[in-house]
Amino acid sequence: MTDRLAAQFAFLAEADRLKTVLRATTLNDGSRRENSGEHSWHVALFAMTLAEHAAHPVDIGRVVSMLLIHDLVEIDAGDTPIHGDHDPDVQALRERAAADRVFGLLPPDQGRAFRALWNEFEAAQSDDAIFAKSIDRVQPVLANLENGGGTWPEYGVTRDRLETRVGTRVARGAPALWRHLRARIDAWFADRPQV
Repeated sequence: MTDRLAAQFAFLAEADRLKTVLRATTLNDGSRRENSGEHSWHVALFAMTLAEHAAHPVDIGRVVSMLLIHDLVEIDAGDTPIHGDHDPDVQALRERAAADRVFGLLPPDQGRAFRALWNEFEAAQSDDAIFAKSIDRVQPVLANLENGGGTWPEYGVTRDRLETRVGTRVARGAPALWRHLRARIDAWFADRPQV
């Protein structure tokens, strides 16, 4: 029992480092960039609040669990903004190596369970994972809309790029959410013909 608790506490102490990973997205008030720990909490709350809008019935406990652990790999791999310039294959390799290390801190049975949940989220094939991926994309969009476009101008985000990189994922798991957000996005871009 002592070894098991020591491993669990080591994992939890390591997870605290997620609070030091800064993301591209700012807080809704635009005052600073959010960290990945804050993002993970917020998307879990989004999922609990918006579960009724999932394209298919979901197990909200599994969805929340996925969202609470989905970015732990950023402790080693860093955050890569969806509109940033990076090689997705290289980032995927970094994230898999990080998952091996971070989930490997846990007792083997828990490590396997957490890793399986992370793998499911990454694959986005189950209804739970598809909805979780959708919600992971919704939160930054809302933050950018709430603070006048946030980092969209900084990253040169266009309406088409937003639709391709974000809209397709959101619409797959929560089409009603994307319809609602699209109206706000369209209005934002309509006010900025130069973007």
